[in-house]
This record gives sequence, structure tokens and C-alpha cells, in this order.
Amino acid sequence: MRIAVFSAKKYDQVVFTEANAAFGHELVFFESHLTPKTARLAQGFDAVCPFVNDNVNAATIAILASDGVRLIALRSAGFNHVDLVSAHEHGLVVARVPAYSPHAVAEHAMALILTLNRRLHKAYSRVRDGNFALDGLLGFDLHGKTIGVIGTGKIGCVFSRILSGFGCTVLAYDVKPSPEVEAYGAKYVDLPLLLGQADIIALHLPLMPATWHMIDEKAISVMKPGVMLINTSRGGLIDTRAVIAGLKSGKIGALGLDVYEEEAELFFEDMSGSVIQDDVFARLLTFPNVLITGHQGFFTREALHSIAETTLGNATAFETGQGTLHSVELDNRISRT
Repeated sequence: MRIAVFSAKKYDQVVFTEANAAFGHELVFFESHLTPKTARLAQGFDAVCPFVNDNVNAATIAILASDGVRLIALRSAGFNHVDLVSAHEHGLVVARVPAYSPHAVAEHAMALILTLNRRLHKAYSRVRDGNFALDGLLGFDLHGKTIGVIGTGKIGCVFSRILSGFGCTVLAYDVKPSPEVEAYGAKYVDLPLLLGQADIIALHLPLMPATWHMIDEKAISVMKPGVMLINTSRGGLIDTRAVIAGLKSGKIGALGLDVYEEEAELFFEDMSGSVIQDDVFARLLTFPNVLITGHQGFFTREALHSIAETTLGNATAFETGQGTLHSVELDNRISRT
């Protein structure tokens, strides 16, 4: 198949080219995002391969369909950036990567917790400047603390297992409880109870209408004072303005983000020479107890290779009718991140 790979960075080109040796597709890489303005680049291709911040809306899909594209091969688990109804109406199949390396994202969430708690990012800068004072670096033992895990799919499951190794008490919430998570000692509770008892709350669930802004002013109001909030899933799970209010009041004691609801204009690009126009994001950067990484939770060698192999495998299964095609159906719009 001829596949147009959008939002392709150098590492994408290297990994996909290596993986494609076993599949034999024709890959053409475009640095630009897939949007209605760039969709014409896919003219003559059988498939497009967008990333998480591409805009695969109804307008984009209409252009792709008119130009002969038959498959949208996502290189992500989430598909909230795709208009599934429009894809269905135009006869385009949408496929995703249901699991690549849950360890990558779960470990990154743990890294955010450890860094925020022990102020490692501040300690690093101090020592580099010859300042070895410990004032302002006081943390707490994770052992014995209560951690709330919202979403216990593959990533949430691995994260719960990591927490069990630290001796944490784990409270979990999910519409589908996992026996494996319970085997690690986690206790499933309703969401208000989790929000009210957890010292640290970590989000590991998909973005869909039911979960959009689930962490809002009301949710924050029932949290423990000084709670640490971690989000490595999708930015839209959090009402950023409500979280900023929580930071200002001290209700939220620390915030770790690998995602941001308006990240499409920022993440995966070098903005160091530009003035950031997003005032909400700029406000987040002013807090000393906020740590933000640019959607790098997935970014490990193992995860990248798994993503490439599954994505190209989806294309082969679509083309030949053999193998596993991880398609996204209209009646099953829940994706595990």
C-alpha cells in the first residue's frame, strides 16, 4: 500500500523504515500535520497515518475519501482526534494501535510523581549552580500514601503494579474493574471517595464525551488539600483553568502533566525561539510546583518499534484480509490509552 505518514519526525522515519522491511509498503513521510489544508497531499495514496495532534475531522475525511484514501492507520491508541461518524459515512476504515508499551507511559507517570515529590528538577539546577542547600526540597515517603488511579486499562494496570512495589495504598476507579489490578492490592471505589481520600491522583483513561473535563472545579473541591495531580493520558480530561485556580488556592499542591488540552499548537515542535501565544499554558509555567513534559510518555525505543509494527500490520491486514486489523467501530468508541 501507498501510505502517507503525517507529522513525521526524524525518529518516525527511522523506526517506520526499519519496521517496513518486513511489510513492504510504500511510505512517504510528511512533516506537516494532517488537516483540511494539507489533506490533498494524500492524493493517490491508499492510506494515511496520522498522529495524536493531527486534525482528522469531517472536512479532512471528505477530502481524503474524494482522493481515494481507504484507510486511516492511526499510530496511537487514542482516536479522539478522528471523526468516526464521518469516516464511517465515507467508507474509510479507522485502525489504531491498542497497545504498544504500557510500561512506557506508566513509568513516565511514576517519574513525574518522584520528580515533583523530591523536587529533583530543582535540585539538579541548584547543584549545577553550586548550591547544595536543602531548603525547599522537602518531600514525603511514598510508602503508605494513598494513590488514586482513575482508569485501569493496560497502562493503569502497570501503574498500579508499580505503586504496589512502593508500598502504596491504591484506590482505583474504572467502569470495568480489572481482576489483575485487584490482585496487586488495589481497591475499587466510587469516584468521589477516591477524589476525597487520595494523596496523589493519576489519570489513565481515554478522552471521550463522558470523560471530557472530568477534573473540573467540582471534582477539585472534594480533593484533599495539597493533592498531587498527574495526567499522562489526554489533556482534555482536565479543565485547565479550574486546575490553575486549584494551584492558586493551594488545593492542588503539585501538578504533573505530559499532555495539555490545547497542545496541538505547541507539543512536538521546537518553540524555544517563539513567544508562546497560549496564555493559559504560559500561566501554568509560572507555578513552581508544576512540571510539564511535552507528550513524551510514549517515547521509548520499545514503544516506537511496537507502534510502527502494529500500524504497518494494520495496513497489511486491511490490504490482504489476513492477520489482525485493530479497527475502531462506531459502536465501540472507548479506547484504552
